[in-house]
Amino acid sequence: MKFKRSERLIDMTNYLLAHPGRLVSLTFFAERYSSAKSSISEDLTIIKETFEQRGIGTLTTVPGAAGGVKYLVGIKSDEATAFIDHLCSVIASPERLLPGGYLYMTDILGHPETVNMIGRIIAAAYADKQVEVIMTMATKGIPLAYAVANYLNVPVVIVRRDNKVTEGPTVSINYVSGSSKRIQTMVLSKRSLAEGSKVLIVDDFMKAGGTVKGMVSLLEEFEATLAGITVFVESDEIEERLVDQFVSLIKLTEVDERDKIISVSRGNYLNN
Repeated sequence: MKFKRSERLIDMTNYLLAHPGRLVSLTFFAERYSSAKSSISEDLTIIKETFEQRGIGTLTTVPGAAGGVKYLVGIKSDEATAFIDHLCSVIASPERLLPGGYLYMTDILGHPETVNMIGRIIAAAYADKQVEVIMTMATKGIPLAYAVANYLNVPVVIVRRDNKVTEGPTVSINYVSGSSKRIQTMVLSKRSLAEGSKVLIVDDFMKAGGTVKGMVSLLEEFEATLAGITVFVESDEIEERLVDQFVSLIKLTEVDERDKIISVSRGNYLNN
């Protein structure tokens, strides 16, 4: 079946967006649309220019017989900034304040469009870092982890606080909670992470960083490599931070229960 150029462009764009990070050969597209490779190459140039102009991402070309083209997700700085500012205003609502100084964020992390956008923003920062796995802690970090994984087209591994019979043999470590200073345990299935994997840690909230530091220690047990650490919200109200190198979208600077004031600002994402 012969495709019109407009049809090819639409279908190729859809395929690339659905398979981020995957190397696709020109031969694949040429056979898919019964077209010459020269025509496919011209189409890819159009798509690449449009992606970059619109801040959708870019196409990278790998030369050689085993080469092809690969879509890497991206986002314009002003688009990310506007979205982060919007989230800051949403989180700063006094109605989110819970007893004990906690914030209600379940609605944010449960909204598909919002979580999808957060995932895109985080993934854009690591699109060219050859991340192989996303790691998170159960349970609130799971939606964010899958959103990021979707844009990087990599699997997710979930660290838990107790064993699950359905996960088989596990590796467990003890770690010190940064906020409560208590000894806690985290476990990960032996089958979930291959030795030497390059892992990006994604979590919803970080206070002192004890949980994140625990996950970093767990990676060492698997002889895995840390690609980076990104959190949705970091708390600035701490005496000692256990993790130094991380990226955050939003910074929680103050929670005043008495006057019901929540102060938030942009995290360091835009600086990185």
